[in-house]
Amino acid sequence: MPTCCSQLSARLSGAKDRPAVVFLHGLLGSGKDWQGVVDILEQDFTCLTIDLPGHGESKNVCVKGVGETDGFEDTGKLVIQAIQSHLNQPFWLVGYSLGARIGMYMCAFQRQALARGKANLQGLIIESGHTGLPVNERGERLENDERWARRFADEPMVDVLQDWYQQAVFSSLNHEQKQSLVTIRSDNLGTEVASMLRATSLAKQPLLIEPLRTSGLPLYYFCGENDPKFGALAMHSGFEFLTIPDAGHNIHAEQATLYSQHVKRLINKLTN
Repeated sequence: MPTCCSQLSARLSGAKDRPAVVFLHGLLGSGKDWQGVVDILEQDFTCLTIDLPGHGESKNVCVKGVGETDGFEDTGKLVIQAIQSHLNQPFWLVGYSLGARIGMYMCAFQRQALARGKANLQGLIIESGHTGLPVNERGERLENDERWARRFADEPMVDVLQDWYQQAVFSSLNHEQKQSLVTIRSDNLGTEVASMLRATSLAKQPLLIEPLRTSGLPLYYFCGENDPKFGALAMHSGFEFLTIPDAGHNIHAEQATLYSQHVKRLINKLTN
C-alpha cells in the first residue's frame, strides 16, 4: 500500500508577474486536462494546474472524508497550501465538475485562508459544478456513489469506465470520444479514485448557493449548450452564467479556444 503524502503536485507556467489562474480538474482527471486552455492563456497569465488527491501525480495524497464534510475541508486545505507555495500574486480560481465543487466549497467556507498574503483570491469561474443537493436527495446519492466507489476499488478500471461514460451527463459525447476517455483514464488507480469519490461525494457537500452569494466574490458559471442538467442548475443558482455553444459537460476539452477567450475576457474586465 502506497505511503500517504501530504502535498499536492502542481505545475506552474506562463507569463511571470501577471495575474494568475489556478485550475482544478474533475474526477478521474489531472492537471494535464487543462493543457489546451493553458497553451492559450499562458501568454497573458501565470497558470497553475493542480492534481487533486488520488489523481495524476497526487495519487498518493490522501484525504479523510470520514465526517460530513471532511473530504471537502481537507482537500481545500491542500489546494490552498499548493497555491500559497507556488504563487505570489492575486489569482482567479477555475474549477471543472469535482474541481468546481472543491473551488466553491473553498470560496464559501475557507475564505480567510484564501485571503492570506499576496496570493489572494480575486474570483471564481465554475464549469459544470453542482451547487449541492437538498437533504432529502442525499441518501440516494450516497448509495449511488458508494456503488461506484466499490466498483472502482474492486473491478478492472477499463470495465468500470465503460459503464461510467454511459451516464446521462456524458450523453453529448459520441462513441469515439467516450472510448478515448476510457483509454486516457484507465491509468487511474481504482482504490484512489474510490477514496476520493467517497470523501467528496455530492451527498456530503453542503448547499453552496447562499454562502457564495454572500461571499462578495465575483463568480461566473459556465455551462455547455448540450448539458441541460447543468444548464438548469446554472439558471437556478442565480449566478451570472454563460452558455457555451457546441459543448457538453466538459466544456474546456470540447471548446478550448472559446473557453479560454471567455476566461480572459472576464478576468481582464475585472482587473483592468
